[in-house]
Amino acid sequence: MKTRYLLLALILVITFTGGVFAGVFFTTSNTSKTPSTSPNERKFGKLPKSETTPGLKAKPNLKAEQAKVLIGYVQDFRNPDVVDFSKLTYVNFSFAHPTKDGGLLLNGKMAMDNLRATVKKAHQHNTKIMLAVGGWYNIQGGESYKYFKPAITEPSSRSKLVSELESIADREQLDGIDIDFEHPHSQEDALNLSAFTRELSERLHDKHKELSIAVNAKINSNTGTESNYVVYDPSMFQYVDHVNIMAYDGQWDGTYNAANLSPYSFAEKIVNYWADLFDKNNLSKEKLVLGVPSYAQPENPAIKQMSYAAIIKDNPVNAEHDSVSLNGTTYYYNGEPTIERKTKLALDNGFGGMMLWEAGLDASGSHSITETLSAVLKSSEDHSKQQVAEAN
Repeated sequence: MKTRYLLLALILVITFTGGVFAGVFFTTSNTSKTPSTSPNERKFGKLPKSETTPGLKAKPNLKAEQAKVLIGYVQDFRNPDVVDFSKLTYVNFSFAHPTKDGGLLLNGKMAMDNLRATVKKAHQHNTKIMLAVGGWYNIQGGESYKYFKPAITEPSSRSKLVSELESIADREQLDGIDIDFEHPHSQEDALNLSAFTRELSERLHDKHKELSIAVNAKINSNTGTESNYVVYDPSMFQYVDHVNIMAYDGQWDGTYNAANLSPYSFAEKIVNYWADLFDKNNLSKEKLVLGVPSYAQPENPAIKQMSYAAIIKDNPVNAEHDSVSLNGTTYYYNGEPTIERKTKLALDNGFGGMMLWEAGLDASGSHSITETLSAVLKSSEDHSKQQVAEAN
């Protein structure tokens, strides 16, 4: 009996000692694999996942938005001194005129002198300068369409025009070319314009120069529906850096109505149309630039348009409104609140910036459209940078 008790005691000692060594070995070899327990787990046992202390969340991958552009068209007779280059990202000098055989004309020495002066002033402010080719009228007489169309239809004349534009861009130290073909009216026109755009894009981009294109709003301001008067080949837009939407001159849609110049409701439909078109064709909406007018349209079509500068000079309070009665007629335009709303509309829909026709018609000082556009764009960029900084 005593021998049996001694044997049992020996077995218990060996078992206890082996367990201690095994426990020490297991703990040591799994220190890096077994998570430490929290005080609550030691007190109450393992907690459900929903009640454990959460780990650090991954930071959202926020990237700074691409800088928004502000493009101002400037006519060739304009004194460059009236343009506020400091607020503009691009100046589009308007216009160079195509000939039917693919040649290129400027409006004499005056236009060339102003182009060179504009290039110099623009580059002093780190503003890029583009030469716009086309426009509504041609200096040879009549609408530009009847000259531009044959120039881009025949391969030989198209190639010649591309070479002419490449040459003047190099010679005059331009940052690029802006195409303003008003307007392709058929599928044939659209395909020829696309071919011209592709060829010019290849030549300019090879030299690190840019290419933009001005386009019709494609919305009838009177009916609010898509206009079939102008036809574009959507694939063309892959070749350009910016698409400048001429979201104005709606007064000519149907029966003349000056109030349809460029109201906010018109801009909404235009923005929706172009945003949807670019989404459907997998194109970057950052290329889209919404245009606004810097002139006022008279209710009486027999009276000339009035510059925004003249509207503000008459009374700075006019900046708060979109219409004013002057000289016995009512003029319609875009005041500061509407310009601000349009800019936010464009940005909210992913557009890359804003454009105005024409910088030389703008007022100076705090009530200028350029100033208003610039302020809203800068505020948006500052907000984007702040979000990125907070996320990082």
